[in-house]
Amino acid sequence: MSDDIARIGVITVSDRASRGQYEDVSGPAIEETLNDYLTSSWQPVYRVIEDEQSLIEQTIKDLVDKEGCCLVVTTGGTGPAKRDVTPEATEAVCDRMMPGFGELMRQESLKYVPTAILSRQTAGLRGSSLIINLPGKPKAIRQCLDAVFPAVPYCIDLMEGPYLECNETVIKPFRPKK
Repeated sequence: MSDDIARIGVITVSDRASRGQYEDVSGPAIEETLNDYLTSSWQPVYRVIEDEQSLIEQTIKDLVDKEGCCLVVTTGGTGPAKRDVTPEATEAVCDRMMPGFGELMRQESLKYVPTAILSRQTAGLRGSSLIINLPGKPKAIRQCLDAVFPAVPYCIDLMEGPYLECNETVIKPFRPKK
């Protein structure tokens, strides 16, 4: 376990936001949610990039391999449109996939919108980091993170990452009793 401040990558995948055609609201929604959840110190490493598979792959690799992020959360690029390639980029750079994250996020989203079945969010492991793909809408980001985040701190524990402490009145992480 590391006593360092946890570094968490936040990647917004959006052609228009990366060109400044509109303000990114999804990345800040992730940061706000993580601020609500986490009581331990953490530092966001934030990127806004275009929907280009090679760029998404390189950004994830940089955040994990160079920036030392224990968690990388992406938003955008998970739908069926031709330019939506975030899941493919995630799969290309991960050592192992964690399909339960995508399954649970779709199940949760189906409570709100029937189009959740069009979502291709996934998650995987690269080295000792967890990468999670989220949808692009701030409301859906919070719904999906509320569903999967209880497993995130323990996953990071198992990969010998920093110990993430949570505000248990907001989100209760699950860690098996010792």
